[in-house]
Amino acid sequence: MAGASTAELVDVAARIAAELAQRTPPESAAACLELTKALAAATDHHEAAIAGMVGVIDRAGEAKRWGYPSTRSWLRSVLGMRDARASERLTLARQRDRLPQVTKRFAGGDLSFGYAATVADAVQTARITDPGDVEAAERILLELADQGFAPGKLAAFGRRIRELVAERDGTAIPDEDVRRGHEDSWTSVARSLDGGVFFRGYLTPEHAAVWDTTVTPLAKPAGPGDTRDTAHRTADALIGILSGGHAQAKVTVVVDLDTLTGGAAPARLANGTPLPPEQARRIALSAGVSPLLLGKGTTPLYLGHRVRFASPAQRQVLETLYPTCAVRECEIPGTACEVDHVDGWALGRSPTDIDRLALCCGFHNRFKATHPNQIHIGQHSDGRYVYRLLPPDDLGRGHPIQREGP
Repeated sequence: MAGASTAELVDVAARIAAELAQRTPPESAAACLELTKALAAATDHHEAAIAGMVGVIDRAGEAKRWGYPSTRSWLRSVLGMRDARASERLTLARQRDRLPQVTKRFAGGDLSFGYAATVADAVQTARITDPGDVEAAERILLELADQGFAPGKLAAFGRRIRELVAERDGTAIPDEDVRRGHEDSWTSVARSLDGGVFFRGYLTPEHAAVWDTTVTPLAKPAGPGDTRDTAHRTADALIGILSGGHAQAKVTVVVDLDTLTGGAAPARLANGTPLPPEQARRIALSAGVSPLLLGKGTTPLYLGHRVRFASPAQRQVLETLYPTCAVRECEIPGTACEVDHVDGWALGRSPTDIDRLALCCGFHNRFKATHPNQIHIGQHSDGRYVYRLLPPDDLGRGHPIQREGP
């Protein structure tokens, strides 16, 4: 096998795994116990190989070339991983070079995925930067693993190492940083004596994209006389969004006329959450009801080339059609997306008409403009567009923006 290429080995491993998954487990529980141990060890070997490959993908920024905001987003969207699993694999991939003993023992089968991921997470969460401190932390945590401490207990020791490093260096550790790390978005708020608040936190790359498409555009200077710095403008933009959203709070419920008049088909919220028909009818009794107009009528949904930006009425229709970004597998909510001219406004081909518009997150809107050969456009019978990402052009499979039927 030493003479086989990596691609050949991956192909063989994939074929064996596919065949094994179709087999009926042996009837003997004792046999299953031993086979499970052996298969789990083989799975750890696979995970070690995956960590190395993910590290290469991450360092090269390859996921962005394929149209994904980050490596973590690619792991979630393409490989179908949950947030925690994607973060675990990405952390392990990023810490491999800093943890040579963990990497060696993990690849050699002497350390399970659970222990390797725990040590990597402890080093990352602790934000240890000094190579000597990293080496000491690795040695201590591996010794504890060899003594039989469970991964959960190992994680607690990892947090304590950060505290010891901080005590030595005379630096304070915010408890929030130690506890939460960088797996999920979080914020914390502390009230000052004069009634104000201090807040701090962290946004994942996906949530950062929402921030970039909502807050950042409003934080630009208002003109030559705007003397506010970036921090001041950002705070004003955030308060403007919060106060405007409170004053104009609304919930959009999408329901067919047949359901509204007694039918059994479920309704849904604008984000795709289903609602029982009875609940939708109860809401309609005390709410405003607006028909969804996709043709020319009393609501001006066809603005042609004389207007570049979509109107509020157009946006309301689009937010009803698009619970998320038009790019398949992108999870950015439609309410946080930008209005995209399907054929490109700059090309002069796409008017600001409701049937030529879609909702696209800020990242994919820019990606579509700069990588037109990597977007394939389809359209459902309800008028909603679906953007499918194509491989990069240098793979020889890229094509100009294409259109397909339902």
